[in-house]
Amino acid sequence: MRIFKNTILSIVSLCLLHSCSSSNQVPNTLSSQEQNEGWELLFNGKNLDGWHLYNQGTNSAWFVMDGVIYCDPNNESNKADLVTNKQYENYDLRFEWKLEKEGNSGVFINVREDSTIAQTYFSGPEYQLLDDAHMDSDLPLKKSGCLYNFMPQMNIAHTKTREQWNNSRIVQKDGIVEFYLNGQQTAKMDFNSKEWHDMIARSNFKEHPHFGKYSKGHIALQDWSRGVSFRNMKIKEL
Repeated sequence: MRIFKNTILSIVSLCLLHSCSSSNQVPNTLSSQEQNEGWELLFNGKNLDGWHLYNQGTNSAWFVMDGVIYCDPNNESNKADLVTNKQYENYDLRFEWKLEKEGNSGVFINVREDSTIAQTYFSGPEYQLLDDAHMDSDLPLKKSGCLYNFMPQMNIAHTKTREQWNNSRIVQKDGIVEFYLNGQQTAKMDFNSKEWHDMIARSNFKEHPHFGKYSKGHIALQDWSRGVSFRNMKIKEL
């Protein structure tokens, strides 16, 4: 019996050790397994290589600090959204984020970059990020993890305390997108469906002819003046 108990304890200890070593992976790096699976870093933890301001070539309010992409709420310079240089179509995107008090931000997908399209959200649907202290935090269509302004959370998902990193995931395959927040699926939509186009036609986004029309485009990061941080941004093309 004692041998059996010792064996069980050894197995539990090994599992805990593995769990700890996995969670202690250095931010903004890929494990050997992730590299073998085809994951790539969207953010290298050092600079903004691979990113630029929407419809522009340089950045100012966005910078890298301590391995984090940060948008400075006190910087009066250009605060245009930050977008990837590359466009993506079928992919699994994972990232961590934190907001400051009353913060409001988002991640846009399928963004069409064009000088005739003034903002990222005139074309790209949004994965909403919202601090619990924000005045809109109780609105079902604006909670974190929502397909912003179109549908409430599919499953209830809670943001972590302000000091902790939230984990998010966006998967898109053949125009079908899924959102996840801290392990819970929060949205699913087929961007090629009549349902989606009917929803756009009933929304304020109907004023923007490019909105929601694409299943390929840039990924964009937004900030609404309160400060937002991103790290561990990785993507695997499917």
